[in-house]
Amino acid sequence: MRTILITGGAGFIGSNFVLFWLDAHPRDRVVVLDALTYAGSLQNLASVDGSKNYRFVHGDIADEALVAGLLRDEKIDTVVNFAAESHVDRSIGGPDAFIATNIVGTHALLKAARSVWLQEASVPVHRFHHISSDEVFGSLAPDDRPFTETTPYSPNSPYAASKAASDHLVRAYHHTYGLQTTITNCSNNYGPRQFPEKLIPLCIVNMLLGRPVPVYGDGRNVRDWLHVSDHCRGIELAIRHGRVGEVYNLASGTELENIELVSRLCGLVDEALMNTPAYVSRFPAAPAATGAVSQSLISFVEDRWGHDRRYAMDTGKARRELGFKTLWDIDRGLRDTVAWYLDNDAWWRSILAGERESQVQ
Repeated sequence: MRTILITGGAGFIGSNFVLFWLDAHPRDRVVVLDALTYAGSLQNLASVDGSKNYRFVHGDIADEALVAGLLRDEKIDTVVNFAAESHVDRSIGGPDAFIATNIVGTHALLKAARSVWLQEASVPVHRFHHISSDEVFGSLAPDDRPFTETTPYSPNSPYAASKAASDHLVRAYHHTYGLQTTITNCSNNYGPRQFPEKLIPLCIVNMLLGRPVPVYGDGRNVRDWLHVSDHCRGIELAIRHGRVGEVYNLASGTELENIELVSRLCGLVDEALMNTPAYVSRFPAAPAATGAVSQSLISFVEDRWGHDRRYAMDTGKARRELGFKTLWDIDRGLRDTVAWYLDNDAWWRSILAGERESQVQ
């Protein structure tokens, strides 16, 4: 049995991982630490609230004393660090928060783990698992081979630079102090409970509300899309079977241009409304509710500063050493994701209302 601290566990990937872990390991104890910034919500964890094996703590990963106290009091033996500022656009406009959370916050976690696990020897075996991104490797040309775990880091945005720095700190704490670490670099995630500022939920929500669907530049930027459920399984494999001190790439191998992805989402939203009259009454502003098409909402906008052209990762190491493989193909994953946002509009409407309220204040 493990006692696991999941930081950033009220966010998109973190909450999906909490639910996954409690379902797959019902005897384990899960403690969630989350600062509940704009992208974190206790709604994401409502289904496990009250569970005897679950505890939520409202706090900041940069609070080293708080983290050290949790490691001691709960006898934590595993940390999974999802806590991060992660939206590239926000990092361009305000990089300070990314430095504070992704670098300073991760360092505080590492210091607490070193103090309690190594200096106090509080548990016989431990693991510090850190979640990173494909963006730390920079950008690929159309014919370049995918990134491997040994590709030199070349981050191009403040977000990517902050994640790269946090990765280096994790490695340093393993090699210098002997902290038992693993790192996974993931490609773009999608699925339920993703905050509607990221591309896929933003597109779906805007289509349902009849709002413009923004596409940067020429729409030809390429991303690999990994369903969050596959990501959660990959992290579990890395924690259970990954070699200490190693890094593993987790991706689907499905590369799509942004414009192709958006076009697929348009078709799925239109199909859902045409086939389900109840959706038409709930989303009357959607083009499909009046016989039009969501493609009409696509609006090409000025490209993001420093926009990386393509990401792709080689997952051979994770397949060989961990047995990692994806179960969700992109067609099934996108269809399931569209269905989730159609059926959970109360969730994203409350988020949009909160965003509007924060902008007024």
